[in-house]
Formats: sequence, C-alpha cells, structure tokens
Amino acid sequence: MDRRETIKTLVIGGVASGLMLHGCVPAEDKKEVVGVEPKHDGEGYGRTPEEAAHDTELKSKTFFTEHEMATIAVLADIIIPEDDTSGSATEAGVPDFIEFIVKDIPQHQIPLRGGLMWLDRESALRYDKKFISCSDGEREAIVKDIAYPEEVSPELKQGAVFFSRIRNLVATGFYTSQLGIKDLGYVGNTPNVWDGVPQDVLDKHGMAYDEKMLKNSIQPEDRGEIMNWDNYEV
Repeated sequence: MDRRETIKTLVIGGVASGLMLHGCVPAEDKKEVVGVEPKHDGEGYGRTPEEAAHDTELKSKTFFTEHEMATIAVLADIIIPEDDTSGSATEAGVPDFIEFIVKDIPQHQIPLRGGLMWLDRESALRYDKKFISCSDGEREAIVKDIAYPEEVSPELKQGAVFFSRIRNLVATGFYTSQLGIKDLGYVGNTPNVWDGVPQDVLDKHGMAYDEKMLKNSIQPEDRGEIMNWDNYEV
C-alpha cells in the first residue's frame, strides 16, 4: 500500500476523523447565514456575517515566511504526492489551508514554526543545506526517519512530533478539498434514480401500480422537476 492509500484508508475508516478541523454551532445559537455561492475548498459555505468577517481578517494577515511556506509545500507533496488518479497536496491548496489554520488556531504556530526550524537544522547537519535545497532522496531519508513515531530514535523525537502534526494537517487539508473529496470517491447526497417497486415484489404481495401513478410519478428522467398534482384524480 502506497503513502496516499494509507492516508486515504485512515480517513475513510474514521481513524483520522478526530483530526478534521471543523466548528459546530448549537441549534439555539444559529444565525442567519450569508447567501453566497460555494467556492473552491470550503469557502463560502453559508458563513454567518461574523464568521465571514473573521475569515476575511485572518486572510489579510500572514504568519509563515516565504521560506516556511516553500518548505510546507515540499513536505505536503511528500506526504500526499500526485498519482495516476489524483493531484498532489499542493494542487489541492494544502499550504494555504495550513497557513489559514495556524492563524485560526494559534496553538499550532509555535510547534509548526519550531518543527520547520528543526527540519532545516537536521538537513544542515546531514547535508549542509536547508531542507528545500536537498535532493528528493535526501528529503525522503529525513522524512522516513521521523515518519514512524514508534520506531524513531530518541534524538529525532522532536522531529517525529512535528511530522505527526503536519501530516495530520496535510491529510485534513487535502481530504476536505474538492480534489481530495473526489479522490475519496465521496458523492454525498447525490440523487438516485428510482423507477418504482420491482415487479417481482409487487407480484409477491398481490399489488400493482395504477397507470396514472406510473405515468405521473415513476419517471426517472423527470426526477429534477417538481411534481404538479393539481389535475390528478384517484
């Protein structure tokens, strides 16, 4: 099983459900939502005026430096690379998602910034250069050494803690994006075509549709239209 399939299995199986970053509004506290069309990657899905203003304020600020964002992008694509069926984490906008999350949830800021500094320090010790300047093989070697918390050596524990955090954020960002949802094959509340109770079931119970019911109600090709019963007679 490759890296992407492993992460996908965790998401589908619910193991990663606790990592999903979301907010719930109690029924008694729900407010009128802003009427906006859905946009890419979760933007515009019925935000209250206060929530929309909060998001706008966060997006106007910057936390990570250009170098940090470049490092996050490289890590994200190591964690979820492009494959034959779907794009990579950066194609799904994961670095921007992480930038937004650290401003919305500030407790991520110090661990992530410290982890990125640790990554560059480890790269300098091993290869005398920063992580983003390393070759693919050199990057993979560092990541492999910190990707499995149960097997990591004591001197790399800090790196393993950082990598677990950013891997969780990358998985959350990717699989809540349009690209990631498509990769999961999740279709949500997609309407099915219903053409009535099967004939063998009707025969078994000695029942049948009347012709008017069939003509007016069992028409899958018209399932998107609202039924008009004004002239229907029983």
